[in-house]
Amino acid sequence: MADNLKAKYAVDTSLFDALVEQASGTGNESAVAEPRALKQRLLTPDDADMLFLTDTLSRRLTEGHGEVVFEAGVDNGTSMDLSDDDIKTVTATLTAAADRPLVNAFVQLLYDSGADDTQPEGKKHARAIVEKTKPVSNGAARTVSYLVRRRPQRIEDMLEVRVAVVGNVDAGKSTMLGVLTQGALDDGRGLARLALFKHKHEVDTGRTSSVGMEILGFNKIDGAAVRHTDIHRKVGWDAVCQRSSKIVTFLDLAGHEKYLKTTVYGMAGSAPDYVMLMVAANAGVVGMAKEHLGLALALGIPVFVVVTKIDMCPPHVLDATLKQLSRILRSSGCRKLPVAVSDRKSVVMAASRFVGQRVCPVFQVSNVTGEGVGLLQTFLNILPLASCSAASLMPKSPTPASPIAGEDEAPLRYDINEIFAVPYVGTVVSGHLSSGSVRVGDMVWLGPDYNGNFVATQVRGIHRKRAEVECGYQGQSVSLALRKISRSQVRKGMVLLRKDDHEVPPIATCTFEAEVVVLYHSTTITSRYQAMLHCGPVRQTAQVLCIRPADTDESTDQTALDKQRNALRTGDRARVLFQFIRHPEYITLGSRLVFREGRTKGVGKVVRVLSASEERNVMKQVKNGTMVVDQRIDAVQAETIQLKTSDPAKPKARKVPTLS
Repeated sequence: MADNLKAKYAVDTSLFDALVEQASGTGNESAVAEPRALKQRLLTPDDADMLFLTDTLSRRLTEGHGEVVFEAGVDNGTSMDLSDDDIKTVTATLTAAADRPLVNAFVQLLYDSGADDTQPEGKKHARAIVEKTKPVSNGAARTVSYLVRRRPQRIEDMLEVRVAVVGNVDAGKSTMLGVLTQGALDDGRGLARLALFKHKHEVDTGRTSSVGMEILGFNKIDGAAVRHTDIHRKVGWDAVCQRSSKIVTFLDLAGHEKYLKTTVYGMAGSAPDYVMLMVAANAGVVGMAKEHLGLALALGIPVFVVVTKIDMCPPHVLDATLKQLSRILRSSGCRKLPVAVSDRKSVVMAASRFVGQRVCPVFQVSNVTGEGVGLLQTFLNILPLASCSAASLMPKSPTPASPIAGEDEAPLRYDINEIFAVPYVGTVVSGHLSSGSVRVGDMVWLGPDYNGNFVATQVRGIHRKRAEVECGYQGQSVSLALRKISRSQVRKGMVLLRKDDHEVPPIATCTFEAEVVVLYHSTTITSRYQAMLHCGPVRQTAQVLCIRPADTDESTDQTALDKQRNALRTGDRARVLFQFIRHPEYITLGSRLVFREGRTKGVGKVVRVLSASEERNVMKQVKNGTMVVDQRIDAVQAETIQLKTSDPAKPKARKVPTLS
């Protein structure tokens, strides 16, 4: 009887030991669930997998500032062996994860290695290319690429990429933009470019003489192009922005040599993210194309090349043009790696490696037959923001309450490029937000005027791409309506600064020092040399006051320096003291500059901006012929300078214009 009771109430020690081992983590390793592979998460997702995919997409969209290219097909070096049905399932899974409120994005299939992408594009380039499924050869893994982009809820949150279109005259720049933005092919006689011209003489001659601007949008549903015209009516810029998740802004610049001043101003003052160099297949890289390429490289702007007119060019001439282009891009002056873009796979690879590496994509298009236009449009669609690696430009989430990271702390700087007098509105300025953010009602400083002064004003309204918005962020192009400011008070090159960031009016300067490199000059550059200087929106003639070696120490004796460096030739690098001829400008440290006399002569970067007292000392020394550039001049040094210049036998230097 006792044995029966003992057996009845006995404890199962094996079960107890198993529970203890599982709680302490020392049990069988097979009992612990391993993380599922990416293929399983995409093909048979459960709630945990959907949460994982949602968090992954949200994080990568935040890192990519609103858009990212997602690739599937290989997981940790192992092929997923995706079939046609698997591709459909993966697309549906990613779409479901992107549709969640945390992500709020759309998914667009860019490339499928198992689809036929060798069919040439026909005349209906606006239609999607028909992809025929075929098995992957040579045992290669089948991969697919998707574009995932957030849907902006406001026009302020819309992504924007600025592309400057340059090239030699008659290269087809305006025609190319007309085909991209209007959605209609050219007739071979310039029909597509007529809508882009501003002036009658441009229509008559077919040559652009001003800085034109056009936009191409990509919608919020599937990334399809949104143009100015649809089947029934013409669509305005505001309607294009309402339907778009991303906008590509084209800056149509002049190609003729006599309009080089306008082209340089457009590239330096409009702050483009990329440069699209147009090359005519039947002409090659000639004329101003080399000048524009050198200017883009000097300003540090990524370049991609579009070879046009391939429908009318003989094959041997096209081959010669491509060889010449490859030789120029690979030269020591460019050091680029040209990559021919011929299918969707090369488009995705070129766009992903374009900014961070020395890759230079090369497209071959025809505006008459439409060949290659679809590939160029896809490239523009997935082109990343050029400034993503430097700072956050766009909101991290599409909600109105989420500002740009660090935007409120950054000081406002708005560069003015155009001025308009709008009836019943007043003075309206158009330009680019270099830093900070601006909102309706902000108090700002406007200047400098011709005397170097700033005046206070208020922002009455903001428009972006002709649509009314409440605020503008860094990197965007917006137009501002200013309160109680007349048209005559504003000029190109002025800036707007937030009044809260500067308790007193900012100070403009006439004199600054820059480290420059002379690209080309037929003779020598010496003191009192004058050239047209471009520094952002600033465009004014400046003269050279002093030249010294680039590795100069401030404590080095200036007399010895003058003997070492009194002239600059092609290829020389030096620190040059510039002075504006007419009026002061607002210059900041680190700004890139270009100075030219006719064609481009040199480029540089601002390393020191002189204050008012330093300017007076410099002007006094220039007049007396004792140019000392040391910025720490005390009273003893000043008295020594006066004693040295009191010798009546020493001739005086030529008088230069004084500061206003």
